[in-house]
Amino acid sequence: MRTDSSPGTLPAREHLPAGAAGTPVLDVVIPVYNEEKDLGPCVERLHDHLARTFPYPFRITIADNASIDTTPVVAKNLEASLPGVRSFRLEQKGRGRALRTVWSASDAPVLAYMDVDLSTDLNALLPLVAPLISGHSDLAIGSRLARSSRVVRGAKREFISRTYNMILRGSLQARFSDAQCGFKAIRRDVAQVLLPLVEDTGWFFDTEMLVLAERAGLRIHEVPVDWVDDPDSTVHIVKTATDDLKGVWRVGKALATGSLPLDRLTRPFGDDPRDREIMDVPKGLARQLVGFCVVGGLSTLFYLLLYSGFRTFSGSQVANALALLVSAVANTAANRRLTFGVRGSGSAVKHQAQGLVVFGIGLALTSGSLAALNAATSSPSHATELGVLIAANLAATVLRFLLFRAWVFPDKRSETDDWQDATMRLSPVRPYDNDPRENRR
Repeated sequence: MRTDSSPGTLPAREHLPAGAAGTPVLDVVIPVYNEEKDLGPCVERLHDHLARTFPYPFRITIADNASIDTTPVVAKNLEASLPGVRSFRLEQKGRGRALRTVWSASDAPVLAYMDVDLSTDLNALLPLVAPLISGHSDLAIGSRLARSSRVVRGAKREFISRTYNMILRGSLQARFSDAQCGFKAIRRDVAQVLLPLVEDTGWFFDTEMLVLAERAGLRIHEVPVDWVDDPDSTVHIVKTATDDLKGVWRVGKALATGSLPLDRLTRPFGDDPRDREIMDVPKGLARQLVGFCVVGGLSTLFYLLLYSGFRTFSGSQVANALALLVSAVANTAANRRLTFGVRGSGSAVKHQAQGLVVFGIGLALTSGSLAALNAATSSPSHATELGVLIAANLAATVLRFLLFRAWVFPDKRSETDDWQDATMRLSPVRPYDNDPRENRR
């Protein structure tokens, strides 16, 4: 899995400005391999449709994947006869390789691709790219599995497509409905940061791209399409399915181990004034609360089981101390990784030491509650002891979360961002005056 550096984090989405004369807003890539018969009619039909219906300058790029028939000759003839058409030759096969190469070199702010058979009705092209032009979405895909889609294809391909998408949902928690439809678009600024993270060069390329984009929180727009199956398709179903399953395993493993720097793809809030009015809300608080509650609930059950076990051969105070100590170590480790996202072994000992201090506060609360119970009742029942301990642990939990967030696992990045924001507010210079990306606008 690729982890090489990318150009940087993404800016807030904005409506694409009007481009200079001759600069295309949309670059539609058609990857082909040995398509000498279908390439001409496909490009001519697509060019005619865009010329009649698309309100912005466009380009059609033919990406030849090392064809060994006359496809390169046909591509060159189309380039010479149709304005806005260009051809590009690759000496290696692979749809993903072709898309990565052409998209990375394109100057168009919106990049798209479609299969040469034009199975997807072209009336969906403008709805596909409009959310990217407006700044609403980062990627867009055509979906044959949406309720309002109209699809004509055999039962075998229908079964394979739905099964594959079920696998993606079950293994990678994908929420998009159709990974394999050859009708997709992406903003260039997103592609520049996302493509270096995508490893596959074949048919799994766009699935991997979508999974990583979705995991990073990018917005994916889905367009229902009308789609007619091409009975002469040369796709090898068994080999493609095998490669896809290998890709699912590889991506799932990379996501599980956290080896992908998906934080580079995170979008900030947009320019809505309501976003700027949100003050003094700690970053990630909602997610951390959910994680802490889940870990806390499991830790409480673990603590109660330990307490009940230790209580069989020791007094209530000893059992409480031992159960709290063991569960505190496990709780600190789980919150470190799952709630606050701290990876690696760095500062692990320090965090555990700080967690033991927090444990001491919890021990004081629970031990004090038991002492008060024993003072009030000479022989309380086991159920009463558990009830008192649960109430004391709830109070200790609230305090533990506050201490974890503010002391044990403080968000250093948030502190740096806050300092930088304060500096920017005091400075008369606009924050983006020195940003070369802004100078290009």
